[in-house]
Amino acid sequence: MKFGIMFANTGPFVEPEAAINLAQAAEAAGCESIWTVEHVVVPKGYKSAYPYAKDGRMPGDKEDIDIPDPLIWLAYIASATSTIKLGTGVMIVPQRNPLVTAKAVATLDRLSKGRMILGVGSGWLEEEFDALGVSFDDRGNRTDEYLQTYRTAWENDVAGFNGEFISFNDVYVRPQPSSHHIPIIVGGHSKRAARRAGEIGDGFFPGRGKPSELAVLFNYAKECAERAGRNPDALEFTAGGPTTAEYVEQLASIGVSRMIVPPLQPEHFDSFASNVIAQFGSS
Repeated sequence: MKFGIMFANTGPFVEPEAAINLAQAAEAAGCESIWTVEHVVVPKGYKSAYPYAKDGRMPGDKEDIDIPDPLIWLAYIASATSTIKLGTGVMIVPQRNPLVTAKAVATLDRLSKGRMILGVGSGWLEEEFDALGVSFDDRGNRTDEYLQTYRTAWENDVAGFNGEFISFNDVYVRPQPSSHHIPIIVGGHSKRAARRAGEIGDGFFPGRGKPSELAVLFNYAKECAERAGRNPDALEFTAGGPTTAEYVEQLASIGVSRMIVPPLQPEHFDSFASNVIAQFGSS
């Protein structure tokens, strides 16, 4: 099992020294990856329901919070680390111009020598879309198309794409990723997200669910991959939860290969390394 640190660009870790200390401690402990969250704005008094909490509110039930740009935060800690992978968990795809995003993500991948993991989602906070002047109702279809745009930009010497939301022909999008490929991990707990993972993604990260519920979504993602002519066994599954032996074994039995845990204070990573990573970890 690989272990990643989630919500890394929140709380005390929005500050530069704390961010570096967190990333370096996680890397030294043997964590595989570190993951950032994204909201460009949080509208005051939002009514949209946060889908991963029963009360419909984001963690901490606060609106006036610092959420640094996920890519800039990752670029900052990339310069102070050398092996830990850099993940967005998740970047809200339909809010960003796809070519601008493809270039930014590829730039970070090149500068970090191939450490980028792109976790993606279609978004849930309608008031945020309104503030950005981006359509909310078509965000799912827009997300699918933008992900295909990324691949086109990263994999082709001269890129072109003609879709419903974006069209371009014969352009160079430079730099390209180190290996012309960046893993796309699709976030979300719906069948639509599972289908997106199977048809377009390299992996799937449901935001919530018991192991039995996750297993259903994972199997559906594999079915969708097979129908799309892709290798279902190539999909990588990520999940969160308690790092007890019983729970880790349950997740491993349904195909999870990466567990995401909340940030630890740097002084607690030695214990995490000896008690969790040493027992369950793998490269």
